[in-house]
Amino acid sequence: MSKSFPPFHVLGVLVVGAWLTLMALLVYRTEFSAHKGETADPIEAGSFEASHQTWREIFLKDRKVGYAVGMLRPFQGGYFVQEELFLKLNLMGLGRNLYALTQAQVDERLLLKSFQFMTTSGAVRFRMAGRVEQEGLLLSSGGRGEKRIPLTQPPMLGMSMSYFFLGRKVEVGDVFQLPFFDPSSLLQKNLILKVVGRETLTLRRIPYNVFRLETELFGKPMIFWIDEKGETLKEEGFLGFTAVKSSAAVAPMDLEGGGDLYELTAVVPDRPLKDPSRLRYLKIRLEGLGPLEPLRDGGRQRWHEGVLEIEREEIPKSFPYPLGVQEFPQEIKKFLEPEFHIESGHEEILSTAQGIARDDRNPVSVARKLLTWVYRHLEKKPVLSIPSALEVLRTRSGDCNEHATLLTALLRAVGIPSRISIGLVYTRDKFYYHAWTEAYLGRWVSMDATLDQMPADASHIKLLEGNLDQQVRIAGSIGEIKVSILDHRYD
Repeated sequence: MSKSFPPFHVLGVLVVGAWLTLMALLVYRTEFSAHKGETADPIEAGSFEASHQTWREIFLKDRKVGYAVGMLRPFQGGYFVQEELFLKLNLMGLGRNLYALTQAQVDERLLLKSFQFMTTSGAVRFRMAGRVEQEGLLLSSGGRGEKRIPLTQPPMLGMSMSYFFLGRKVEVGDVFQLPFFDPSSLLQKNLILKVVGRETLTLRRIPYNVFRLETELFGKPMIFWIDEKGETLKEEGFLGFTAVKSSAAVAPMDLEGGGDLYELTAVVPDRPLKDPSRLRYLKIRLEGLGPLEPLRDGGRQRWHEGVLEIEREEIPKSFPYPLGVQEFPQEIKKFLEPEFHIESGHEEILSTAQGIARDDRNPVSVARKLLTWVYRHLEKKPVLSIPSALEVLRTRSGDCNEHATLLTALLRAVGIPSRISIGLVYTRDKFYYHAWTEAYLGRWVSMDATLDQMPADASHIKLLEGNLDQQVRIAGSIGEIKVSILDHRYD
C-alpha cells in the first residue's frame, strides 16, 4: 500500500447519500398540512400537460463541482420522471467523476410506481430498481436478490418533490410532513419541512421574492427556497452541497472540482500522535457528536461523560469454536445472514471464501487469511459509490468501505459472524472518517482490511455499526467533532 495515499474514508458513500437525500433517490411519503394543527390533506399534485425540464448547478463550499438535469413528462396516465447527476470531486489529491441516473414512473399524484437507479464512478458501478406492489416496495440490485419494504401507501421520490410544489400556493407557517425510506434498508425517519418565512434571494444579481423551507436530518439542517409559483430556486444539504437553478447553456460549464473533500472533513486533534499503528491504548475527549455516542462494545471502548477510552483487544489464543458446526445465539447469528449489499450467499462470494479458507476449521486463522487476501488483492483508491461486496470482488478496487464490505461478506460466507464498524481513524496528524470490520471469534475482534490489522490499533474510534442505513447517520457529525488527546500508550 502506498504510504502517500491512505484510502481511509466513508465519504464515497456519504457523497452519494448526501445528494440522494437532497435530490434524487430517497423515498418519501408526503402529507400536506395547510396550517399548524390541522390534519393532513390528501396528496394532490398539479397537472402537467407538457414536459417540464430543470437544470441545476451544484456547489461545494462555493466552488462548482457538478450539475443536474431533471425532467418530467406525461406517461400512461401519470408521469415519467428522470434525474441525471454529474459530479467532479477531489479525493486525496485525485480527481474523481460521478454519474448518476434515476428514472421513475409515477401516478397522477406523483406517487411512485417503479424506479431504477444507476451510478458510475470509474470502473465502479451500482444499480438498483424498485416497484410498488401489494403494499410494499420490492427492491432489487444488479440481479443479486430482492428486498421488500412494507408500505402504508405508495411513496413519493425525492426528485418528484420539486414538481409537487409547482403551482401550489404556500404560506408562512405551512408544514409538510415527510416520513422517508432509504431504499437500501428499512430505515424510516420523519422529516418536518416548515415554511419559515419570506425573504429575498439573489441569484446572478437578480433578486427573487421566495419562501424559505427548512427541515433537519441527522442533526443537520436542509434548506429550500421556492418562488411564488412553487419553483425550487436553491437547495442546501449535507456536507456543504448547494444546488442552484440554472439553464442548459450554463449548468455544464466551468466545473472546478472543489477542495479535497477528505481533507475538508478531517478532524485535527489538539496534539499529534506518533506511530498510531502501535497504539494499544488511547484516552480522548470527544465533543460535537450531536445525537451520536461512541458505542460501548464490552471491552474495546469505554465511554463516560465525554471521555472515551479505547484499548486494543487481544486475539483469542484458544480455538473459540469449530467452523461449520457452531450454533450461535440469535443476537450473534443475525450477523451470518446475507444483506442487501453484503451478498455473502452468492456463489462467487462463497467460492472465493472457501478457496481461501480451504480445510482450515479454526475461525481465528481463517479470519486472518481472509483479511490478508482482501488487503493484498484490492487496489486502494478512492471511489464515489455505494459499496457492494459482489461488485468489489469483481472490480478488485476501492477505499475503506469497499474493503470492509467485502471482508464482512467473506467472513459470513465461511460461517464467521461479522459486521461493519464506522468511525474515525488516525493518520497523517488527523482523524479521518473510516470503515472497518468486526468478527465474532468467541468475542468481537476488530479487523481493518485497508491497513492489514487484526486487531485494529487503538486510534480506531467506533461511532456506529451496520450497513448503509446506519452509515449515513454519521453525516450529522461531519464538521462538528473535536478531539482532545488525554493519554496514550504503545506496545
